[in-house]
Amino acid sequence: MEETLNTHIRPSWDEYFIGIMHQVATRATCDRGRSGCVIVKGRNILATGYVGSPVGTKHCDEIGHEFNSVTHEDGTVTQHCIRTIHAEQNAICRAAKLGVALDGATMYSRMTPCYVCAKMIINVGIVRVVCEKDYHASEESKRVFKEANVELVILDETIEKYEKM
Repeated sequence: MEETLNTHIRPSWDEYFIGIMHQVATRATCDRGRSGCVIVKGRNILATGYVGSPVGTKHCDEIGHEFNSVTHEDGTVTQHCIRTIHAEQNAICRAAKLGVALDGATMYSRMTPCYVCAKMIINVGIVRVVCEKDYHASEESKRVFKEANVELVILDETIEKYEKM
């Protein structure tokens, strides 16, 4: 009689690092965007980051949000919390603090990075960005990634939107 084995299906490397990104995101300190980020090269984690306030300052979870209103070209107004640093920025800062070069690396993020983060990603030499979902304001990021030859992979084309925008 032949034994039937339960075969474990291993995640792809992208799925694996997205899973780690979710764990990193549990450290985030702003409930509007509990995002995480993992930067990898050669399947080795170089740095991680999550949404949080600068070291030594109060977090949204402790004292509330610091909102900034943005009026868009079409006249709509959205609210953005500016107390915290994006996960991508924190991961890049962590690598810089530790003296870790990111040239040729891949970044894993919850959603397409914002335009400011996209420009930082390009300047540190990251060549591939894998996002779980798309960001509602990602047009400029997509444009600049394409122009700079940074590969952008969005695993789920669902648009990620923050509450109370």
